[in-house]
Amino acid sequence: MSDHALSVVRAGALTTVQDLGRPGHAHLGVPRSGALDTPAAALVNRLVGNPPEAAVLETTLNGCTLRPRSAVTVAVAGAPCRVTVDGRPVAWGAPVHVPAGALLDVGAALSGVRGYVGVSGGLAVEPVLGSRSTDLLSGLGPPPLTDGAVLPLGSPTRPHAHVDVAPQPAPPTELVLRVTPGPREDWFTAAAVRTFASRVYRVSAASNRIGLRTEGPALERALTRELPSEGVVLGAVQVPPDGRPVVFLADHPTTGGYPVIAVVRTADLPAAAQAVPGTPVRFVSVRRR
Repeated sequence: MSDHALSVVRAGALTTVQDLGRPGHAHLGVPRSGALDTPAAALVNRLVGNPPEAAVLETTLNGCTLRPRSAVTVAVAGAPCRVTVDGRPVAWGAPVHVPAGALLDVGAALSGVRGYVGVSGGLAVEPVLGSRSTDLLSGLGPPPLTDGAVLPLGSPTRPHAHVDVAPQPAPPTELVLRVTPGPREDWFTAAAVRTFASRVYRVSAASNRIGLRTEGPALERALTRELPSEGVVLGAVQVPPDGRPVVFLADHPTTGGYPVIAVVRTADLPAAAQAVPGTPVRFVSVRRR
């Protein structure tokens, strides 16, 4: 293993390698995957001088601790957190020099859920179907980080950004998701459609990279027969038998057998990546003209 690498000292609750994902393979049954909070992942790459497609780390709730074997530039964004190098506080949301052998600690999220760690040169794990992303559903890509793992790094190609702190949106205190009608909206009663677009749901603790699950009023179906499995897309709002909507995120399956009542606009999905359990969720209907 080259000295141009990161050693994982503390992997955290769930830390994975992510990039732009592997879209275009749904016909093969391969999910899109990729970073859930795409603007945050893009930001850390810009800050350290990486191209947009470079792979980064996505942390969950309690961060991670890393030790580079050579000097690197690092940026942390997404969920706000405390960042230290050898115990000394450094900037969050800005490029930071980390000497060889120093201990970089990405702390627990102070708000939000997922942090992003960009490293100059990008993470050079082996790509699968053109992407270095970890896909928790299919198992494609590198496995989630474990203590003691070593991640190879690519060679930097550009200088890091010269900024003090880059502005970022705060994690949502209320998640507002704009939706257009789904292909199976007519499988629900008129009252259920009104409930979906007017009542407040909350983010369930059972949410993950596959889907954001909600708690709230159950949606009654007008048609109760079996639905043959059909293709589903990023942002599809599927309603399982318990009647509580599930918003499909990056690791969602490519087909599903429950009716899709609506589809969330892609621009609203990064905020869903940062919504902690209990966050109020409102679905706002945006009808096609």
